[in-house]
Amino acid sequence: MSLRAADTVHVHGHEVHASRLRWWREILYIGAFYALYTWTRNQFGSASVDSVVAYHHALIIIDIERALGLFHEESIQGFFLGWRVFIQFWNVFYGTFHFAVTIGVLIWLFAKWRGQYAAWRNTLAFTTGLALLGFSLFPLMPPRLLCHCEYGPNSTGSALFTDDYGFVDTLEAYGGLWSFNEGTMAKVSNQYAAMPSLHFAWSTWCLLAIWNRTKHRWAKILAVLYPTATLFAIVVTANHFWLDAVGGAIVLGVGWYLGSSLANWNDRRLGAQLERVSIDT
Repeated sequence: MSLRAADTVHVHGHEVHASRLRWWREILYIGAFYALYTWTRNQFGSASVDSVVAYHHALIIIDIERALGLFHEESIQGFFLGWRVFIQFWNVFYGTFHFAVTIGVLIWLFAKWRGQYAAWRNTLAFTTGLALLGFSLFPLMPPRLLCHCEYGPNSTGSALFTDDYGFVDTLEAYGGLWSFNEGTMAKVSNQYAAMPSLHFAWSTWCLLAIWNRTKHRWAKILAVLYPTATLFAIVVTANHFWLDAVGGAIVLGVGWYLGSSLANWNDRRLGAQLERVSIDT
């Protein structure tokens, strides 16, 4: 098959692929995937992860950031701690925008850019799956737990914690819509699922998905501001280190490669099927 014919097959397959997408099926796929992800993430949650291991991993991240001159998260958080309402806003931002904006962009892509939707949906799925591997292989104690607290380094009675890094668990100290230390959340949440930062990965995914698909300047500005605000939120609430965001960017890059490759393979497969049907008839 010539290169031109192969391109034609790919385009036809792309059109067939887009035409077969159904909103109700996408909801089922996404719901099932996220349920499986949540169950797996929480199955290996804080109760089953050794806090000593998570603490030592945090020390590794701190050492790397110090070597790179990046370990300034506590100073940034400390500057804003006197602004209670401001911190409460970022607690709410951290807990809600992560899901609401991502879902909104997915719906927008399906409604307006259906031909490109599959690649972006796949990217999000692969990114999330890779993050799950990161949580499992490198449980990491976030900055907010570097203290004498329930899930901190001394939670197993090992008396490891000696340094006071000065971080504050803003959700516990200032409040928000929920708490890691109350009710069901305390029982099932994985408090050491910090590397990579899915908050940063998903927000950057939103930026990339929107950027070349809108002509509105205000939309582009908001798209850029969103991951920027997310990066600030994960630091000021002490939920992540800078390097967690770097990890999020890396899994997003790999997720895009895998997700777009899968979508292209599916387009070629459907195009080849269509070509065979045309020849047979």
